[in-house]
Formats: sequence, structure tokens, C-alpha cells
Amino acid sequence: MKNWIARLFGGGEANASAPPAAGSPSTAAVSADSGSAHRPAGAGEPDPILDFWRWLTAGATAAAPTPQAQSHGQLMLAELDRLVDAPLDAAGLVPRVPEVIPQLLRSLRDEGASSTDLARQFARDPALVAELIREANSPFYRSASQVRTIDAALLVLGRNGLRMLLARAAFRPLAGSQGGRHTRQAAPRIWRHTEKTALAASLLAPGMQADPFEAYLAGLMADLGLIVALRLFDGVLETDALPQDPAFVAALLARTRLLSAHIALQWELPPPIAAAILGALGSGPSAGQPLASTLGQAERLTLLRLRIDDGDLATEDPAVAALDRASVRVLERLAPAERID
Repeated sequence: MKNWIARLFGGGEANASAPPAAGSPSTAAVSADSGSAHRPAGAGEPDPILDFWRWLTAGATAAAPTPQAQSHGQLMLAELDRLVDAPLDAAGLVPRVPEVIPQLLRSLRDEGASSTDLARQFARDPALVAELIREANSPFYRSASQVRTIDAALLVLGRNGLRMLLARAAFRPLAGSQGGRHTRQAAPRIWRHTEKTALAASLLAPGMQADPFEAYLAGLMADLGLIVALRLFDGVLETDALPQDPAFVAALLARTRLLSAHIALQWELPPPIAAAILGALGSGPSAGQPLASTLGQAERLTLLRLRIDDGDLATEDPAVAALDRASVRVLERLAPAERID
């Protein structure tokens, strides 16, 4: 999988043996960047890490802090540490993507590929055709008339829109509901978070001097380590209960974040993506860089949007009222279709 991602998303041919470019994060640099991945909130302040975990595990039973639960937790953290050093093993815990998607992305890189060629390739996958038509008719594009054909949809989306649609289609199976009880329960929420984060990042990127497609890919990648962790929970925990201890949750999510970054490096995505996945949390060498800041703001807005949509947060909440105009516009674009005026 990593080879086609490197070629098609990375903008050039993959070279696994090439050293990192100057200023690009190596595996060691990414590891160093993780040391302060989570900075606890001050007294009385909301903690976005814990807020995210509570939202993600809503409805799940809290695991009692028994010696057995603590033992399971330590096993989980140790296995995640191992997978950080063996990201190829971690990547093997997520599904493969449909073959037609890398072929289409290859065609999009070819400036000589015609719309007829693209339409013919899309037509090979009915599910992809349905998504293409649905995307062209979405409020995001606000087409003047109903789009009914592949050719019309290709015209509405343009090449950049098609790249994002195909990237989303490629990554969706990674957050699929296959697996045990914990993965099945959390998968729909993870994908909601992933999809909205990627969209928010692409919308924010131009105003934050970041590349929109790199921001989109960073949003798609950021939760991948969490998918791996849930699959590990499936094999370790015999009940529906999930740990809620703040110290464990912080340690868990710091490791899944690091794992996402290492998988991004393993798949040879553009190096800034791995650094942004870690720097988005506001610490480490990449914190404050345009792509990291873009992803961090996208994740904050996404969690606000999801909590509003779930009735857990009022639009009058201070966290929403304090947003600047650009962020408010993005928050509105993230609303479910029926909520967009």
C-alpha cells in the first residue's frame, strides 16, 4: 500500500532508501517530537484530549480501575510502543484500498489524461460513481442544477476536488467497522471525526499558508493510530468496558498519535505530514508550523462541530463564541447538509 501512496500522494517517485530532506522529520525526529505530545490543561480548563476520548467512547462502559484493567492497559501501551518501532506491522492491521483508486489517482497526475479516460475508470466502480455524483451535488459545491452524470460531476469537482474525493475513498476502509466490539462501536465516530477534520484542514489551509491537499491528507492520517489501538483493545479486553482514567487516556492517545506519524513516514507521505500530526497538539519542534497549526485548528473545530451536532455543546458556549470569523465559517461548512442554509 505504501508504494502507491508515496507515488500518488507524495507528488514523486518513492525512494525508501533516500535520506530525509533537510528540515524533514526522520523517524528519530518524530519520536523526539512525541515526548510532550499531550500537555495537561490547567485547573478548570477543558482538556481537548480527554474531551475527544469522552466523545469517542460515548455510550461505552467505563472500565473499573482494577489490577487486571491496569495490567491490560500496560500491555496495550507496551504493544503500541512496539508498533511505533515497527509501523509496517501496524499498517497490516488496517484494510487495503480498492485497486481502482490508485489507478485513478495516477491518471489525475497525468495532465494528458482526458475527462473521457477518467469517466471510463470511474465507471468501473459503481460505489465510487455514487460517491462522485453525491459529492458533486453536496452543499460544499452548491451546483446550480442537479448533477446526474459522471462527466458533469467531473466538471463540477475539478482535479483538486477529485484528488480529495479519491483520498477520502482510499482512507475510508481504514476506519471500517470490521473487527471486534470496540472497533465496531467506535468506527462510525472515528470516520466522522476523520472526514470532518480533513475537510476543515483543507478549508483552513490557504489562510494559514499551508498546502490544502497536504492538510487534507494530514487530517485523514491523524486518527489512524487510534484504529490500530482499538483493534488491540478487541484482542485484550473481554468486555465492552473501555478505560477512562485520564493518565492512561493521555498516554494512550500520545502513542496513537506517534503511531499515526510513523505510519505516515512508513507510507512515504510528504514528510511535513508526519511532523504536523504531532505538532498539531501544540508541542514539539513542529508546533507552530503552518501545516501543524492548520491541523490543530481543524481538529479543534471538528470536535466543537461534532459535540454541537450531538447535542453535547450549545452554539452559545464560550468555546464557540470565541472563534474568529474564518473559524466560524469553517465550523458552518462542517455542519450536516440539512443544517446548511
